[in-house]
Amino acid sequence: MTPFTRADTSILGQWWWTVDRWSLAAIAALMAFGALLAAASSPAVAERIGLDEFYFIKRHFMLLPVAIAMILAVSAMTPTQVRRMAVIAFLGCIALLAATLLIGTEIKGARRWLSIAGFSLQATEFVKPMFAVVAAWLFSEATRDPRFPGRLICTGLFAAVIALVIAQPDLGQAVVITSVWMAQFFLAGLPMLLVAGLVILGVSGLIGSYFALPHVASRIDRFIDPKSGDTYQIERSIEAFSSGGLFGRGPGEGQVKQVLPDAHADFVFAVAGEELGLFVALFIVALFAFIVLRGMTRAMSEQNLFILLAVAGLLVQFGVQALINMGSSLQLIPTKGMTLPFISYGGSSLLGVALGLGMTLALTRRRLGSGASK
Repeated sequence: MTPFTRADTSILGQWWWTVDRWSLAAIAALMAFGALLAAASSPAVAERIGLDEFYFIKRHFMLLPVAIAMILAVSAMTPTQVRRMAVIAFLGCIALLAATLLIGTEIKGARRWLSIAGFSLQATEFVKPMFAVVAAWLFSEATRDPRFPGRLICTGLFAAVIALVIAQPDLGQAVVITSVWMAQFFLAGLPMLLVAGLVILGVSGLIGSYFALPHVASRIDRFIDPKSGDTYQIERSIEAFSSGGLFGRGPGEGQVKQVLPDAHADFVFAVAGEELGLFVALFIVALFAFIVLRGMTRAMSEQNLFILLAVAGLLVQFGVQALINMGSSLQLIPTKGMTLPFISYGGSSLLGVALGLGMTLALTRRRLGSGASK
Protein backbone atom coordinates (compact mmCIF):
# COMPACT_ATOMS: atom_id res chain seq x y z
CA MET A 1 0.00 0.00 0.00
CA THR A 2 1.31 3.44 -0.96
CA PRO A 3 0.59 6.44 1.28
CA PHE A 4 -0.85 8.42 -1.65
CA THR A 5 -3.04 7.67 -4.66
CA ARG A 6 -2.13 8.86 -8.14
CA ALA A 7 -5.18 11.13 -8.03
CA ASP A 8 -3.78 12.95 -4.98
CA THR A 9 -2.97 16.52 -6.07
CA SER A 10 -1.49 17.63 -2.75
CA ILE A 11 2.15 18.71 -2.56
CA LEU A 12 3.11 15.48 -0.78
CA GLY A 13 1.10 13.38 -3.21
CA GLN A 14 2.72 14.98 -6.26
CA TRP A 15 6.15 14.66 -4.65
CA TRP A 16 5.66 10.96 -3.87
CA TRP A 17 4.68 10.02 -7.42
CA THR A 18 7.38 12.10 -9.14
CA VAL A 19 10.46 11.60 -6.93
CA ASP A 20 12.85 8.71 -7.62
CA ARG A 21 11.80 6.38 -4.82
CA TRP A 22 14.49 3.79 -5.63
CA SER A 23 17.24 6.36 -5.13
CA LEU A 24 15.49 7.56 -2.00
CA ALA A 25 15.53 4.00 -0.65
CA ALA A 26 19.24 3.62 -1.44
CA ILE A 27 20.01 6.90 0.35
CA ALA A 28 18.00 5.70 3.37
CA ALA A 29 20.00 2.45 3.37
CA LEU A 30 23.30 4.37 3.38
CA MET A 31 22.07 6.51 6.26
CA ALA A 32 21.12 3.36 8.17
CA PHE A 33 24.59 1.90 7.66
CA GLY A 34 26.05 5.23 8.75
CA ALA A 35 24.04 5.17 11.97
CA LEU A 36 25.06 1.57 12.66
CA LEU A 37 28.75 2.24 12.03
CA ALA A 38 28.68 5.46 14.05
CA ALA A 39 27.44 3.46 17.02
CA ALA A 40 30.03 0.75 16.40
CA SER A 41 33.16 2.83 15.73
CA SER A 42 32.76 6.10 17.64
CA PRO A 43 32.90 5.03 21.32
CA ALA A 44 36.43 3.61 21.03
CA VAL A 45 37.69 6.81 19.39
CA ALA A 46 35.93 9.06 21.93
CA GLU A 47 37.38 7.19 24.91
CA ARG A 48 40.86 7.22 23.41
CA ILE A 49 40.91 11.02 23.15
CA GLY A 50 39.31 11.59 26.54
CA LEU A 51 35.73 12.43 25.51
CA ASP A 52 32.45 10.98 26.69
CA GLU A 53 31.92 7.50 25.21
CA PHE A 54 28.82 8.61 23.31
CA TYR A 55 30.09 12.06 22.26
CA PHE A 56 30.29 11.34 18.52
CA ILE A 57 27.15 9.17 18.55
CA LYS A 58 25.07 11.94 20.13
CA ARG A 59 26.26 14.49 17.57
CA HIS A 60 25.69 12.14 14.64
CA PHE A 61 22.15 11.26 15.72
CA MET A 62 21.41 14.92 16.46
CA LEU A 63 22.28 15.94 12.89
CA LEU A 64 20.82 12.90 11.14
CA PRO A 65 17.18 14.12 11.37
CA VAL A 66 18.34 17.51 10.05
CA ALA A 67 19.95 15.81 7.06
CA ILE A 68 16.80 13.78 6.38
CA ALA A 69 14.66 16.93 6.58
CA MET A 70 17.04 18.68 4.17
CA ILE A 71 16.79 15.90 1.61
CA LEU A 72 12.99 15.79 1.75
CA ALA A 73 12.55 19.58 1.68
CA VAL A 74 15.05 20.26 -1.10
CA SER A 75 13.79 17.33 -3.20
CA ALA A 76 10.36 19.03 -3.30
CA MET A 77 11.81 22.11 -5.03
CA THR A 78 11.48 22.94 -8.71
CA PRO A 79 14.62 23.24 -10.88
CA THR A 80 14.22 27.02 -10.85
CA GLN A 81 14.11 27.07 -7.05
CA VAL A 82 17.15 24.78 -6.90
CA ARG A 83 19.07 27.11 -9.19
CA ARG A 84 18.19 30.23 -7.21
CA MET A 85 19.04 28.59 -3.90
CA ALA A 86 22.38 27.39 -5.25
CA VAL A 87 23.40 30.83 -6.55
CA ILE A 88 22.64 32.53 -3.24
CA ALA A 89 24.21 29.77 -1.15
CA PHE A 90 27.29 29.68 -3.40
CA LEU A 91 28.01 33.35 -2.75
CA GLY A 92 27.63 32.73 0.98
CA CYS A 93 29.98 29.74 0.80
CA ILE A 94 32.64 31.82 -0.96
CA ALA A 95 32.47 34.31 1.91
CA LEU A 96 32.76 31.47 4.43
CA LEU A 97 35.78 30.02 2.61
CA ALA A 98 37.52 33.40 2.76
CA ALA A 99 36.60 33.76 6.44
CA THR A 100 38.01 30.30 7.15
CA LEU A 101 41.44 31.40 5.93
CA LEU A 102 41.31 34.48 8.14
CA ILE A 103 39.73 33.28 11.39
CA GLY A 104 39.35 29.54 10.96
CA THR A 105 40.57 26.91 13.41
CA GLU A 106 43.94 25.39 12.51
CA ILE A 107 44.22 21.62 13.03
CA LYS A 108 47.32 19.64 12.04
CA GLY A 109 48.59 22.52 9.92
CA ALA A 110 45.35 22.94 7.94
CA ARG A 111 42.86 25.79 8.36
CA ARG A 112 39.59 24.24 7.14
CA TRP A 113 37.05 24.79 9.91
CA LEU A 114 35.08 27.70 11.33
CA SER A 115 34.01 27.38 14.96
CA ILE A 116 30.39 28.54 15.31
CA ALA A 117 28.42 28.08 18.56
CA GLY A 118 30.48 25.08 19.58
CA PHE A 119 30.27 23.39 16.17
CA SER A 120 32.99 23.14 13.55
CA LEU A 121 31.75 24.18 10.09
CA GLN A 122 33.67 23.11 6.99
CA ALA A 123 32.51 25.45 4.23
CA THR A 124 34.11 23.32 1.51
CA GLU A 125 31.47 20.63 2.04
CA PHE A 126 28.73 23.10 1.11
CA VAL A 127 30.48 24.89 -1.73
CA LYS A 128 30.88 21.62 -3.69
CA PRO A 129 27.19 20.96 -4.46
CA MET A 130 26.43 24.66 -4.91
CA PHE A 131 29.28 25.08 -7.39
CA ALA A 132 28.03 22.07 -9.38
CA VAL A 133 24.60 23.67 -9.84
CA VAL A 134 25.93 27.18 -10.53
CA ALA A 135 28.41 25.81 -13.09
CA ALA A 136 25.62 23.83 -14.78
CA TRP A 137 23.51 26.98 -15.06
CA LEU A 138 26.38 29.01 -16.56
CA PHE A 139 27.30 26.28 -19.05
CA SER A 140 23.68 25.79 -20.13
CA GLU A 141 23.15 29.53 -20.59
CA ALA A 142 26.34 29.78 -22.66
CA THR A 143 25.07 26.96 -24.90
CA ARG A 144 21.63 28.57 -25.25
CA ASP A 145 23.06 32.01 -26.02
CA PRO A 146 26.62 31.97 -27.47
CA ARG A 147 26.94 35.68 -26.67
CA PHE A 148 26.70 34.98 -22.94
CA PRO A 149 30.23 34.41 -21.50
CA GLY A 150 29.07 31.57 -19.27
CA ARG A 151 32.12 29.38 -19.77
CA LEU A 152 34.49 32.25 -19.02
CA ILE A 153 32.58 33.22 -15.86
CA CYS A 154 32.44 29.59 -14.73
CA THR A 155 36.17 29.18 -15.29
CA GLY A 156 36.81 32.28 -13.19
CA LEU A 157 34.59 31.00 -10.37
CA PHE A 158 36.30 27.62 -10.55
CA ALA A 159 39.73 29.25 -10.27
CA ALA A 160 38.58 31.31 -7.27
CA VAL A 161 37.14 28.29 -5.45
CA ILE A 162 40.21 26.14 -6.13
CA ALA A 163 42.53 28.91 -4.93
CA LEU A 164 40.60 29.22 -1.66
CA VAL A 165 40.53 25.43 -1.14
CA ILE A 166 44.21 24.89 -1.95
CA ALA A 167 45.13 27.73 0.44
CA GLN A 168 43.65 25.75 3.38
CA PRO A 169 45.29 23.40 2.07
CA ASP A 170 42.89 20.64 0.97
CA LEU A 171 44.01 18.85 -2.18
CA GLY A 172 41.37 16.13 -1.93
CA GLN A 173 38.45 18.55 -2.07
CA ALA A 174 40.19 20.41 -4.89
CA VAL A 175 40.35 17.14 -6.85
CA VAL A 176 36.62 16.54 -6.31
CA ILE A 177 35.67 20.07 -7.41
CA THR A 178 37.97 19.82 -10.45
CA SER A 179 36.37 16.50 -11.42
CA VAL A 180 32.93 18.11 -11.30
CA TRP A 181 34.00 21.10 -13.39
CA MET A 182 35.78 19.01 -16.03
CA ALA A 183 32.88 16.54 -16.33
CA GLN A 184 30.39 19.38 -16.84
CA PHE A 185 32.68 21.18 -19.26
CA PHE A 186 32.95 18.00 -21.33
CA LEU A 187 29.18 17.34 -21.31
CA ALA A 188 28.53 20.95 -22.30
CA GLY A 189 30.29 20.34 -25.61
CA LEU A 190 33.91 21.20 -24.97
CA PRO A 191 36.11 20.43 -28.03
CA MET A 192 38.25 17.31 -27.60
CA LEU A 193 41.45 19.34 -28.05
CA LEU A 194 40.54 21.43 -25.02
CA VAL A 195 39.58 18.26 -23.11
CA ALA A 196 43.09 16.92 -23.70
CA GLY A 197 44.50 20.26 -22.60
CA LEU A 198 42.49 20.19 -19.37
CA VAL A 199 43.63 16.65 -18.63
CA ILE A 200 47.26 17.69 -19.10
CA LEU A 201 46.65 20.75 -16.91
CA GLY A 202 45.08 18.57 -14.20
CA VAL A 203 47.99 16.12 -14.22
CA SER A 204 50.41 19.03 -14.09
CA GLY A 205 48.54 20.40 -11.07
CA LEU A 206 48.84 17.08 -9.25
CA ILE A 207 52.55 16.91 -10.01
CA GLY A 208 52.97 20.49 -8.85
CA SER A 209 51.17 19.74 -5.59
CA TYR A 210 53.69 16.98 -4.90
CA PHE A 211 56.50 19.53 -4.87
CA ALA A 212 54.55 22.42 -3.32
CA LEU A 213 52.71 20.65 -0.49
CA PRO A 214 54.92 18.59 1.87
CA HIS A 215 52.02 16.56 3.30
CA VAL A 216 50.98 15.51 -0.22
CA ALA A 217 54.53 14.44 -1.04
CA SER A 218 54.72 12.47 2.20
CA ARG A 219 51.51 10.56 1.48
CA ILE A 220 52.52 9.74 -2.09
CA ASP A 221 55.98 8.63 -0.96
CA ARG A 222 54.46 6.34 1.67
CA PHE A 223 52.05 4.91 -0.89
CA ILE A 224 54.87 4.10 -3.33
CA ASP A 225 57.28 2.95 -0.63
CA PRO A 226 55.59 2.07 2.69
CA LYS A 227 58.99 1.90 4.40
CA SER A 228 59.60 5.60 3.75
CA GLY A 229 57.30 6.79 6.56
CA ASP A 230 54.50 6.08 9.01
CA THR A 231 51.83 3.80 7.51
CA TYR A 232 50.17 2.83 10.79
CA GLN A 233 46.59 3.72 9.85
CA ILE A 234 46.59 2.04 6.45
CA GLU A 235 48.19 -1.09 7.92
CA ARG A 236 45.45 -1.27 10.58
CA SER A 237 42.84 -0.67 7.87
CA ILE A 238 44.05 -3.61 5.78
CA GLU A 239 44.23 -5.68 8.96
CA ALA A 240 40.57 -4.87 9.65
CA PHE A 241 39.45 -6.11 6.24
CA SER A 242 41.49 -9.29 6.66
CA SER A 243 40.04 -9.88 10.12
CA GLY A 244 36.45 -9.44 8.93
CA GLY A 245 36.56 -12.07 6.22
CA LEU A 246 33.41 -12.72 4.20
CA PHE A 247 30.80 -12.33 6.91
CA GLY A 248 32.46 -10.09 9.52
CA ARG A 249 32.95 -10.41 13.26
CA GLY A 250 29.55 -8.86 14.02
CA PRO A 251 28.43 -5.29 14.81
CA GLY A 252 30.42 -3.90 17.73
CA GLU A 253 32.78 -6.89 17.82
CA GLY A 254 35.65 -5.39 15.82
CA GLN A 255 39.05 -5.05 17.47
CA VAL A 256 41.06 -2.90 15.06
CA LYS A 257 38.89 0.19 15.76
CA GLN A 258 40.35 0.19 19.27
CA VAL A 259 43.72 1.26 17.83
CA LEU A 260 42.67 2.98 14.57
CA PRO A 261 42.75 6.78 15.18
CA ASP A 262 40.21 7.74 12.49
CA ALA A 263 37.99 4.67 12.76
CA HIS A 264 34.85 6.84 12.93
CA ALA A 265 35.74 9.12 10.01
CA ASP A 266 38.28 8.58 7.24
CA PHE A 267 38.63 4.83 7.90
CA VAL A 268 35.05 3.92 8.79
CA PHE A 269 34.93 1.67 5.71
CA ALA A 270 37.59 -0.49 7.36
CA VAL A 271 35.33 -0.87 10.41
CA ALA A 272 32.53 -1.93 8.06
CA GLY A 273 34.85 -4.50 6.50
CA GLU A 274 35.83 -5.99 9.86
CA GLU A 275 32.46 -5.99 11.60
CA LEU A 276 30.08 -6.58 8.68
CA GLY A 277 32.32 -8.53 6.31
CA LEU A 278 33.20 -8.45 2.63
CA PHE A 279 29.68 -9.12 1.34
CA VAL A 280 28.14 -6.20 3.23
CA ALA A 281 31.08 -3.94 2.30
CA LEU A 282 30.44 -4.78 -1.36
CA PHE A 283 26.74 -4.08 -0.83
CA ILE A 284 27.65 -0.60 0.46
CA VAL A 285 29.77 -0.05 -2.66
CA ALA A 286 26.81 -1.21 -4.75
CA LEU A 287 24.54 1.34 -3.05
CA PHE A 288 26.89 4.17 -4.02
CA ALA A 289 27.09 2.86 -7.59
CA PHE A 290 23.32 2.47 -7.80
CA ILE A 291 22.64 6.06 -6.71
CA VAL A 292 25.13 7.43 -9.25
CA LEU A 293 24.01 5.24 -12.17
CA ARG A 294 20.30 5.59 -11.40
CA GLY A 295 20.58 9.37 -11.26
CA MET A 296 22.63 9.54 -14.45
CA THR A 297 20.10 7.35 -16.26
CA ARG A 298 17.20 9.60 -15.29
CA ALA A 299 19.17 12.73 -16.19
CA MET A 300 20.03 11.41 -19.66
CA SER A 301 16.33 11.41 -20.57
CA GLU A 302 16.13 15.16 -19.90
CA GLN A 303 15.97 17.67 -22.73
CA ASN A 304 16.96 20.50 -20.40
CA LEU A 305 20.75 20.94 -20.50
CA PHE A 306 20.85 22.65 -17.11
CA ILE A 307 19.24 19.65 -15.41
CA LEU A 308 21.56 17.21 -17.20
CA LEU A 309 24.71 19.13 -16.26
CA ALA A 310 23.63 19.81 -12.67
CA VAL A 311 22.72 16.18 -11.96
CA ALA A 312 25.93 14.96 -13.61
CA GLY A 313 28.03 17.37 -11.52
CA LEU A 314 26.30 16.48 -8.25
CA LEU A 315 26.63 12.74 -8.87
CA VAL A 316 30.26 12.99 -10.00
CA GLN A 317 31.01 14.80 -6.75
CA PHE A 318 29.17 12.13 -4.72
CA GLY A 319 30.83 9.22 -6.54
CA VAL A 320 34.37 10.60 -6.61
CA GLN A 321 34.26 11.41 -2.89
CA ALA A 322 33.14 7.85 -2.11
CA LEU A 323 35.82 6.37 -4.38
CA ILE A 324 38.58 8.43 -2.76
CA ASN A 325 37.56 7.35 0.74
CA MET A 326 37.18 3.67 -0.08
CA GLY A 327 40.28 3.63 -2.27
CA SER A 328 42.34 5.14 0.58
CA SER A 329 41.03 2.54 3.04
CA LEU A 330 42.00 -0.28 0.68
CA GLN A 331 45.44 1.23 -0.16
CA LEU A 332 44.45 1.59 -3.81
CA ILE A 333 45.42 5.27 -3.76
CA PRO A 334 47.48 7.44 -1.38
CA THR A 335 45.67 8.14 1.88
CA LYS A 336 43.45 11.22 1.87
CA GLY A 337 41.38 12.59 4.69
CA MET A 338 37.93 12.54 3.09
CA THR A 339 34.64 11.36 4.53
CA LEU A 340 32.53 8.51 3.14
CA PRO A 341 29.17 10.14 2.32
CA PHE A 342 26.47 9.47 4.93
CA ILE A 343 28.65 6.90 6.71
CA SER A 344 31.68 8.73 8.14
CA TYR A 345 31.27 10.98 11.16
CA GLY A 346 31.24 14.66 10.22
CA GLY A 347 28.39 17.12 10.53
CA SER A 348 29.39 19.39 7.63
CA SER A 349 29.87 16.39 5.35
CA LEU A 350 26.53 14.87 6.34
CA LEU A 351 24.59 18.09 5.71
CA GLY A 352 26.53 18.99 2.56
CA VAL A 353 25.89 15.58 0.98
CA ALA A 354 22.24 15.78 2.04
CA LEU A 355 21.88 19.11 0.22
CA GLY A 356 23.58 17.71 -2.86
CA LEU A 357 21.41 14.60 -3.09
CA GLY A 358 18.30 16.59 -2.21
CA MET A 359 18.98 18.77 -5.25
CA THR A 360 19.65 15.65 -7.33
CA LEU A 361 16.27 14.18 -6.36
CA ALA A 362 14.58 17.51 -7.09
CA LEU A 363 16.13 17.75 -10.55
CA THR A 364 15.41 14.13 -11.51
CA ARG A 365 11.73 14.18 -10.53
CA ARG A 366 9.35 13.28 -13.36
CA ARG A 367 7.51 16.28 -14.75
CA LEU A 368 4.80 16.94 -17.26
CA GLY A 369 6.66 17.55 -20.47
CA SER A 370 10.16 16.13 -20.62
CA GLY A 371 12.76 18.76 -19.92
CA ALA A 372 10.47 21.22 -18.22
CA SER A 373 12.52 23.48 -16.03
CA LYS A 374 9.86 25.07 -13.87
